[in-house]
Amino acid sequence: MGKIIIIGLGPGSEDDLTLKAVEELKSNRKTYIRTIFHPTISYLDREGIDYESFDKYYEREDEFIDVYKSIVKELLEKADEFGKINYCVPGHPLIAEKTVELLIEEENKNNIDIEIINGLSFIEPVILSMKRDPVNGLKLIDGLSLEQKPDINMDNLITQVYSRERASELKLSLMEIYDDYKEVYIIDSAGMKDERKEKMYLYQIDRIEWLGYLSSIYIPKTDRESKSSYDLNDLIMIMEILRSEDGCSWDRKQDHNSLRAYLIEEAYEVVDAIDNDDMDSLQEELGDLLLQIVFHSQIAREEGYFNIWDTIKSISEKMIDRHPNVFETSIHSEEDNWEEIKAKEKNFESHSERLLAVPKALPALIRSNKVQKRASRAGFDWDDYRGALDKIYEEIEEVKTEIELNSDRVGEEIGDLLFSVVNLSRFFKVDPEKALQDTIEKFIIRFKKIEDYIISQGKTMEEVDLNTLDSIWNKVK
Repeated sequence: MGKIIIIGLGPGSEDDLTLKAVEELKSNRKTYIRTIFHPTISYLDREGIDYESFDKYYEREDEFIDVYKSIVKELLEKADEFGKINYCVPGHPLIAEKTVELLIEEENKNNIDIEIINGLSFIEPVILSMKRDPVNGLKLIDGLSLEQKPDINMDNLITQVYSRERASELKLSLMEIYDDYKEVYIIDSAGMKDERKEKMYLYQIDRIEWLGYLSSIYIPKTDRESKSSYDLNDLIMIMEILRSEDGCSWDRKQDHNSLRAYLIEEAYEVVDAIDNDDMDSLQEELGDLLLQIVFHSQIAREEGYFNIWDTIKSISEKMIDRHPNVFETSIHSEEDNWEEIKAKEKNFESHSERLLAVPKALPALIRSNKVQKRASRAGFDWDDYRGALDKIYEEIEEVKTEIELNSDRVGEEIGDLLFSVVNLSRFFKVDPEKALQDTIEKFIIRFKKIEDYIISQGKTMEEVDLNTLDSIWNKVK
């Protein structure tokens, strides 16, 4: 098994090379460098240190990860051939260096032995340039990965902003979180004689001509006094303040039961915004609904049951587990369907338990539809819609019978009739709740047309007899 000495070349100036790095570089050992596009390479040239670079892979591969994998593959081969080799990387080997990360994985598999020689990272000269203490919070983000998101409540340093194209992609991602006029800093060649730093608004970052492979974006945290952006942590903090002794008396006295109606109301207002295709209202109503989730989680935290992070953890685990075709870590196979996965999660031992698990707080039409679907999976169903349709006629007759008998079972039979109508809708994949809502809207529109017509005749609704109303109704249909 070979050995690789990984040497950090520092952020750019040869003055930042450590004595140990210099010692290893002058060991006459086979030396490889990730890229020649680093200022310290001139020191190797001046000292007559022979080396080979891996820049060929940047030209050959389409994706950066493939570049890094190819470099690691060749390094393993060279170490096996020569026994011990040097591998030089910019900055500190353990900071924003994917090839080193991959090499450590190989070491953990006992495929290689590695030794890391410290180097000054690019972080130190950047914080020196900014005069910001990272102890107050600094998040390091790889500019090649748009999956990483900044934290608005701390400073963020984004690396590898190597071109205007990359800056443009980053800008679009960042503007989803920050205000367009958020003040940021572009820093190039930090810690070197030709260091350059410029302050600008976020929307301007892709207009810089001098962006290069030593460029970074520094985003100071958003001060609470001048907040233009907020995140989940802010909302949690606001709720903690409102529930504190110095907060709001109304918020302090709420509990899960007192908030129940608000939660339902907010959920319906979200649905109403969706039905109206009103995106401004949808944004606002989703915020109101999120507040309810944070509110309930804060109460549970105070009572020692769970907190918002437990809530997020549980739903994250559930979504991963319920999508075995997407997340390889799922314990379920692709053959498992959604309902079966949920049943396994809740440890249902019978079909009746599945029916009883449908929440009673759901609107009756929605609940009946869910109950019938679960019963159908147990084989309790009609062969086709005709059976469901015949059942409706049967229930209508039973309603008529109970009415004629002046029975107190009229309400029960009307319930059976409604349940049967829901059953029929299921065969045609009609959402009964939405179907009834659409009919209600249609009724209101027609009612208004009738009233407008009657008012135009100089009368009121109360002054018109039923036959006239029926006649007008048929006209406006």
